[in-house]
Amino acid sequence: MKQPSADYKLLSGLFFRLLPYQILLIIINAANGIIDSLFASNAIGTDAMSAIGLFAPLNHYLYALSMMLVSGSQLLYGKYIGKKPEAVRSVFSVDLLSSAGVSVLTSVILVIVALTNVASGNGTSLVEQEMFNQYLIGQAIGIPALVMGQQLFAFLSLENQTKRTTAASLACFASNAVMDYVLIVAIPMGTFGLGLASSISEWLFFGVMAAYYFTGRSQLKFSLRNVDWHMIIDIMKRGYSGALSRFVEMFRCIVVNALILKCIGAVGLSSFAASNSLMAIFWSIPFGMVAVARMLFSISIGEEDRRSVTDVMRIACRKGVLLICGVALLLVLFAVPLTRLFYRDATDPVYHMTVMGFRLLPLCMPLAVISLTFACYAQAAEKKLLSVVLPVVDGFAGVSCLSLFLIPLLKMNGLYIANILNGVICLLVIIAFSVRDTKHAPRNMEDLIALPERIGVEDRDRIDITVRNMEEVETVSEQVIAFCQEHGIDRRRAYFSGLALEEMAGNVVAHGFLKDKKKNHSVDIRVVHKGDDILLRIRDDCVPFDPSERARLLDEKDKVKNAGIRLVFQIAKDIQYQNLLGLNVLLIRM
Repeated sequence: MKQPSADYKLLSGLFFRLLPYQILLIIINAANGIIDSLFASNAIGTDAMSAIGLFAPLNHYLYALSMMLVSGSQLLYGKYIGKKPEAVRSVFSVDLLSSAGVSVLTSVILVIVALTNVASGNGTSLVEQEMFNQYLIGQAIGIPALVMGQQLFAFLSLENQTKRTTAASLACFASNAVMDYVLIVAIPMGTFGLGLASSISEWLFFGVMAAYYFTGRSQLKFSLRNVDWHMIIDIMKRGYSGALSRFVEMFRCIVVNALILKCIGAVGLSSFAASNSLMAIFWSIPFGMVAVARMLFSISIGEEDRRSVTDVMRIACRKGVLLICGVALLLVLFAVPLTRLFYRDATDPVYHMTVMGFRLLPLCMPLAVISLTFACYAQAAEKKLLSVVLPVVDGFAGVSCLSLFLIPLLKMNGLYIANILNGVICLLVIIAFSVRDTKHAPRNMEDLIALPERIGVEDRDRIDITVRNMEEVETVSEQVIAFCQEHGIDRRRAYFSGLALEEMAGNVVAHGFLKDKKKNHSVDIRVVHKGDDILLRIRDDCVPFDPSERARLLDEKDKVKNAGIRLVFQIAKDIQYQNLLGLNVLLIRM
């Protein structure tokens, strides 16, 4: 069996190091939903749960809007990183301005809808409709903070500011719990208080993260002077497919809610809202995996690193699926106690519907990990047809079409089974696209993802070297020079390429390996021949170190000190450094 490369181990460690922070954000949102549901069902009544259920399609829209901007900006970030620093800064500023404008407009529209009662006549009673309108107004106040907060969370993750994102998430959770009690129990404000509590917590979440950009320590700076307004269209073009599943899920919610009300009644909607609110905590794991994969895909494709793209997919589809299988099993085993958090009367029909929800819905999660990750990959790799078809099938067509047949026959169980079968359909779609692109059945992960040839170079045009100690550093120069000569590079440039890598890798081993207590550091080196250029990439997981800053700070009178760094900056055509996701990444163009 082939042993995983050092680069694979580095990516795997990074994947699962970042995962808890991405999960935490989603868990906080899910936990807030559970707290809202518990206060709604116990302090206000069942009708309030219907208001939460009716808001679900709008919730999908808001996250779709946020996801479009997050994914589009991250893909542009990956495209320009190490190539156009000014464009990276512009992406950040344009993304924040776009999210602010669209979210404020959305809030205004929803308040008008609630005040004019435009959404009446959807099968609900007058009491349920009034509760929904009040809840809508309370939620609308926090929508700008929700959307802009998601953007800041994504950019802070890229800057490895996990402590701040954690603090913001925990502050959001604590605030929502306290404000739910104050605005629902202490000061009975009904469903308006329920929505307002969420809004206050979202503004606190946004404020904690935004404060970092006033400290002067951030790599990215907001500036109107850096704004390239044409990027708004580029962000939306790249991001729409990432948000498509959320957009179509909004319509799926409308269809499913209508079927439940018609075939089962409000009791079915209350059951589905209860199981979904708690399941959302556990859905944070696959959605967290997708968030991490998106960052790694965008950076790997931006660096034209074909192997890393495949490695990220392997990590998600092997280790990620195994993890989520264990989670699904626990949910099935604890279906009854989970149901009793919401409903305690075992003779009530809503009780039995909710129990079955916890027993069946988790079974769709393992296949969903694969589907969601492939949709994310298709978006990053600009496989346009797959990036549209897969989210539409997963988010709307599969569940909606199956529900039309199964809900009338099997009631709520029909909806749960439809979600499971939907995962099978999505897997068949992925395989079908692989066969279309490769002209044969997939035999391995490389075949299954069918990475476009325009990304990166073939194996023969690159060399990968892993350095773990100073002895291995000494062999780097020889390997790189031999590679360059095999590709027709002149002797002078071949020699300087080997010298530059040996100097920079040696610097990491000699200094970076010793500056923290972590063991088993390694330096991942990649040399690529593309066009007439030799591209050198050095990646390590040591403490942040920017050699360009060291070169600028050196005393010009001392020509001997750090002569190696001086030499590399003199002979290279271009050098770009970034600390991405806690990794030092140095790109040298010779």
